[in-house]
Amino acid sequence: MPHITLNTSEPGIRGLFRFRPETALPLNALVEALLCGSGTLTRGERELIAAYVSGLNECRYCYSAHAAYAAAQLPEGMALVEQVHDDVDSAPVSAKMRALLDVAGAVQRGGREVTEDLVTAARAEGATDVEIHDTVLIAAAFCMFNRYVDGLATVLPDDPDFYTDRAQRIAAHGYLGVLQQEVIRE
Repeated sequence: MPHITLNTSEPGIRGLFRFRPETALPLNALVEALLCGSGTLTRGERELIAAYVSGLNECRYCYSAHAAYAAAQLPEGMALVEQVHDDVDSAPVSAKMRALLDVAGAVQRGGREVTEDLVTAARAEGATDVEIHDTVLIAAAFCMFNRYVDGLATVLPDDPDFYTDRAQRIAAHGYLGVLQQEVIRE
């Protein structure tokens, strides 16, 4: 049961966006830029970072959502997402992706946990400054989103199809497109 009275029964962050639509647009614009914008990391890799951090934060809604979104955009699908969640060190990701996930994990523990050694290791595996920047910002943003969702005790759907159905729409229309369909239009 949410800690505040929402004007909708929609789960997770969707209910919060419906409650305060004036916050929905800027928050979704940030996610759109980070996860859907141009870059050398694929959309699936960026979603994987978001899911990984959400899993570390034990935010069930955000992990389930972004795991589904990553799976929909990664050739290896949910199997890879679950392997990263369960044991990032043995997951079959590239050395560069593993180094970036190490950076993301450090951000999740605290911004000052990102050390020069982690950044050097990521660069040694081919990560660019933009990829390192975006990894840190994705991780930091998802720490905020996770705390937003869990801090207000939002409703959590248990049906995995809820997340996979939405994943297809996010992949096709992006976050702002889906937001416009769901929240802003009303």
